[in-house]
Amino acid sequence: MARSGVVAVIGAGFYGSTTALRLAEYNIFEKVVLTDILEGKAEGLALDMNQSRSIEGFETRVVGGTTSADGAGYEVIAGSDVVVITAGLPRKPGMSRMDLIEVNAKIVRGVAENIAKHAPNAVVIVVSNPLDEMTALTALATGFPKHKVMGQAGMLDTARFTNFVAEELKVPVASVQTLTLGSHGDTMVPVPSRCTVDGKPLADLLPAAKIEELVTRTRNGGAEIVGLLKTGSAYYAPSSAAARMAKAVMEDSGAVMPVCAWVDGEYGISGVYLGVEAKVGKNGIKEVVETQLTDFEKSELLAAAEAVRTKQADVKSL
Repeated sequence: MARSGVVAVIGAGFYGSTTALRLAEYNIFEKVVLTDILEGKAEGLALDMNQSRSIEGFETRVVGGTTSADGAGYEVIAGSDVVVITAGLPRKPGMSRMDLIEVNAKIVRGVAENIAKHAPNAVVIVVSNPLDEMTALTALATGFPKHKVMGQAGMLDTARFTNFVAEELKVPVASVQTLTLGSHGDTMVPVPSRCTVDGKPLADLLPAAKIEELVTRTRNGGAEIVGLLKTGSAYYAPSSAAARMAKAVMEDSGAVMPVCAWVDGEYGISGVYLGVEAKVGKNGIKEVVETQLTDFEKSELLAAAEAVRTKQADVKSL
């Protein structure tokens, strides 16, 4: 199999390291770079992953590197085609994603500035929370064109919605199609009108009250896991989502994915990073894809846009 390109993952916590391993196991990249500020952590994990290659049957090489807040060590990401930012603190029980904004803004800004310096041609995928605000901050701090910076949220939230529907109806997840738009937070917009099971509308299979219950559980999907874990947050499903986005970039697939992208006129919304469907390819966002929404869903999406617009304006000073 021909392998090409370099993808870097910034942050070697559970989320980052799991993302790096998933990317390596795709066996499509020449190299996966994993970095962390804890000395030796990324190097140790990379060595461990490389020793699994003969067992799992992939040749992609994983390289670890230690970085610091002053920018030392970031030369290891030089030439990266895609960079995934997982750096930042995770939520603790009782915390909202917005509770992390100030501390994570400082971390993400520093990371973004070093990406601009060492990997100026990369497409950047942000997963740090609060997601929508950190995506906007990354675009600002890198100075990259808006289409080269996107956030991972809708892929994860949609996967959660799909899982909840499949479990409720006791059907294979492959038979379920769902969609979430809006913010990665309280103004998330699950889209029941776009949900089907074996092609049948979800509304034909479940009562409205049950659908609303699944919508609420989807909005609270991350908090539910945080509450159960007590320490740390989700990383298996989130890493799958981020890795799939990176794969779509490297393969220039044009796959339509729910992601946090710059919206400029679609749905009558402009000038904000927001969860929408978009075609993803080698230069990032190829185009935002508008989908048919009910009047209620459209109003929720407009409300989400205004809510995150205010917060994204605030990150300029962070």
